Amino acid sequence: MKKAGELLLILVLPWVIIFYLIWTVNSDKDPEYYGITNIQVEKKTPVTDHSKFAALQKPFQNPSEVTEACLGCHNGRDAEIMKTEHWRWLKKDTIPGRGVMDLGKKNILNNFCIGVNSNEKLCMMCHAGYGWGDKTFDFHNSNNIDCLVCHDNTGTYKKSKPGTGPMTGSGFPSPSVNLNNVAQHVGYPHKNNCGACHFTGGGGNNVKHGDLELALNHCTREVDVHMNADGKNMDCTACHKTKNHQVSGQLYTVSSSNSNRATCVQCHTDKPHKSKLLNEHYELVACQTCHIPTYAKVNPTKVYWDWSTAGKLKDGKPYMEESEDKTHEYDSKHGDAVFAANIQPEYVWFNGTADHHLIGDKIDTVPLELNHLFGSYEDNLHPENPKNVSRIWPVKIMRGKQIYDTQRKTLIQPKLVGKKGSGAFWADFDWQASATAGMKYMGLPYSGSYGFVETESYWTVNHMVSPASEALQCADCHSRQGRLENLSGFYLPGRDLHHFMDKAGLLFILLVSAGVFIHGFLRVVSTRKQG
Repeated sequence: MKKAGELLLILVLPWVIIFYLIWTVNSDKDPEYYGITNIQVEKKTPVTDHSKFAALQKPFQNPSEVTEACLGCHNGRDAEIMKTEHWRWLKKDTIPGRGVMDLGKKNILNNFCIGVNSNEKLCMMCHAGYGWGDKTFDFHNSNNIDCLVCHDNTGTYKKSKPGTGPMTGSGFPSPSVNLNNVAQHVGYPHKNNCGACHFTGGGGNNVKHGDLELALNHCTREVDVHMNADGKNMDCTACHKTKNHQVSGQLYTVSSSNSNRATCVQCHTDKPHKSKLLNEHYELVACQTCHIPTYAKVNPTKVYWDWSTAGKLKDGKPYMEESEDKTHEYDSKHGDAVFAANIQPEYVWFNGTADHHLIGDKIDTVPLELNHLFGSYEDNLHPENPKNVSRIWPVKIMRGKQIYDTQRKTLIQPKLVGKKGSGAFWADFDWQASATAGMKYMGLPYSGSYGFVETESYWTVNHMVSPASEALQCADCHSRQGRLENLSGFYLPGRDLHHFMDKAGLLFILLVSAGVFIHGFLRVVSTRKQG
């Protein structure tokens, strides 16, 4: 009986060890262990009571007077701001293979509201300035800077939509804003300051990014572990470090180079897990891939926008329709749209650099990629170039149809905003007039023939980080119908069939099993002979 127990132990113990090692890969459930055990989030509070300053007591006739008062004490800050992307909406950037050029919201088209040119009166609701309503805006006038949009601590400041008044739209504040009250209660930016633009871009809450929305101002741990209102309650600037008004972080729909990025390893290091195997995954897998299993967790995000159906009228008037489940919407101004919530990201190889389809570039493939994210598994086979390491990254792929010149094979910048008769599509509902006016405004040629082309844009998913207990597990990726089912160019164990590797692995298991069995059998036999 004793010998049989020894034989059983010899045969079973190796498999127990193997299964234990596999199980421990998924046992890293300590939500406070990510390379740091006691992260301290600095909550900056104003050190000065601005309500006591005489310069802020006088009634302000316009917002530029507020800026002038701010700069009276904070001298030199205007020079800093005027160098930033938040002010210029452009920066010098390098597109791999194409060289250095000016890139930004000012000159790159997207498949949401398409572009800002000729539409400044509306688009500048998200500009850190006053009065950018057309090409005459003075970028060198420091009194045009909007200090309050980022530094308001009352929660009452907001920009105005285009209207009939001389200071509506174009980045001017709403007439309802009490400028004195806001100016006397300023401080460091909080989530709601950044979110005023970044949560509601593209026409509404969570429309554009999918992982940035108003719910993050007061969210639970399940929505985002960093911004959790009952936890760390981190502000955006905790990760997007800022110096001299230059904010770190890249949005790859308007950026191209692998620089000035806000990353997880700033706080969590590149070895944040107890498991060595999980830490090794970081060489090929972005943190976000496992730790953001879904996005658009609270409110839906737009995933498809078909401009070709816009312009339909009922009784000569624009109208809106919405499906019962609120996933489909039609609007005469925008066309058909599809929304979704709790979305599983798509995945790409990404090395931190991107290409852009610039207005004037020829359309050579359909669907047209507006911002191709560079990267492949092959990047990781060249350790001599560590800056070009590619990782598997979660993305929202925004799909749609937008207007283009069928003869020149180039995208069109349409005029959307303006008075009736100006060619603005949202006033006249005439695509021909809109295309003509928009391209004329930019000084670019237009053949007079338009159509609609399918486009895609790639938005990296970085927010709405889930608790550790909800992170992806091995089988989520290492399986035939797993999340990485469509990501090609590399061999993924558990997903891919590799005849040589599979047969070699099976043979190895059989040989090991046979070796263990034979060794155990010989041990038992030799022990009996000795007895």
